[in-house]
Amino acid sequence: MESNKFAAILPVIIGGLVNKIITETHIGEDEAFEKLYNSKLYTALESEEMKVWTYSIPKLFDLYQNEINTGELVLPDY
Repeated sequence: MESNKFAAILPVIIGGLVNKIITETHIGEDEAFEKLYNSKLYTALESEEMKVWTYSIPKLFDLYQNEINTGELVLPDY
């Protein structure tokens, strides 16, 4: 994917994931963004080559929750 297209789609994915985090965990928007930005998942999302950005919002939320609970980011084997 061209870098400008990736740069355009990443905020949409992040916004959807933050909304899911807010809805599911009942925390505020600022806290949701802070927790996501400080996660290993966010680092993986920023890397176009890792293709984590292709996962659905529910799948990304599952990965986020697992990381919060275990401290580890475990990506699925597809």
